[in-house]
Amino acid sequence: MKILLPDSLALDADAIRGAADHDDAFVVYAVHAPVPDEHLDADVLVVWANPADQLADAARRLARLRLVQTLAAGPDAVLAAGFGDDVTIANGRSLHDGPVAEHTLALVLAAVRRLDVLSHAQREHRWDAEIGRAQTDPATAHRYTLDGAQVTVWGFGSIGTALAPLLSLLGATVTGVARTAGVRDGVRVVSEDGLAEVLPTTDVLVSLLPATPSTRHSLDASVLERLPDHAVVVNAGRGATLDEAALVEALTAGTIGASALDVTETEPLPASSPLWDAPRTIITPHVAGGRPQRAAALVRDQVAALRAGSQLRNVVER
Repeated sequence: MKILLPDSLALDADAIRGAADHDDAFVVYAVHAPVPDEHLDADVLVVWANPADQLADAARRLARLRLVQTLAAGPDAVLAAGFGDDVTIANGRSLHDGPVAEHTLALVLAAVRRLDVLSHAQREHRWDAEIGRAQTDPATAHRYTLDGAQVTVWGFGSIGTALAPLLSLLGATVTGVARTAGVRDGVRVVSEDGLAEVLPTTDVLVSLLPATPSTRHSLDASVLERLPDHAVVVNAGRGATLDEAALVEALTAGTIGASALDVTETEPLPASSPLWDAPRTIITPHVAGGRPQRAAALVRDQVAALRAGSQLRNVVER
């Protein structure tokens, strides 16, 4: 088999090849250029940070392709490229659990502890004691801390499973929201039909939803209006799942407390976007999952499974 590896990430071909005795060829390709004609016979295309036009070109020209393995947790960019139904698409589920959980926790803490306000005061060389005074106000008992907070994680998959114990260690009670209800790793999970019931008592709403046609703008005005006026909204999933106009309106009106976003519907976020100037908002440039963990091992296992005709991991349903 011929396996194309992206130049956007250092992947050790020897580690992927392993100790097996076979003649697989590993070729590093440039993600910002069309795949060279001599490699259009590739069986596997590994994807990381490929532009949309490059993916669309690969979908048109790689006629022998059997597997597209994206190292991203969300397969939306690959799905939009137009690969044929005979090509299996697999995502990078599990490769980003730790880093995205860390960054999401950082966003939650930054918003809850109002580090955006304190950082602004620092730049002005101003000792801002207002936050300290606000924390002593009995009316703010559910603010400025995760101790005793109710955190709802919408899109409770492997990243949510990694995030939940970190939040719990800080005293938060975590409720997951997924397609089916139950208990996962000790966390109560409600179905999406039950989301409306938990929103009024939610202090922090974390969205880890993937981008699919059914999740577009799921976090809309009807969701935001059910939250308490002090609630923090964090999006570390995909930008298309959030109605940004509704968020800006709620922040401006003061009907939610704050927001922290690592993803936006258009990336890079245009300079003209009202999100930049939305009150009580923290924005990071889609950096939560910037380095896949143990990617070579996943590719190795996928190549071995493809060669053996056995079950592939992380196959995306289409």
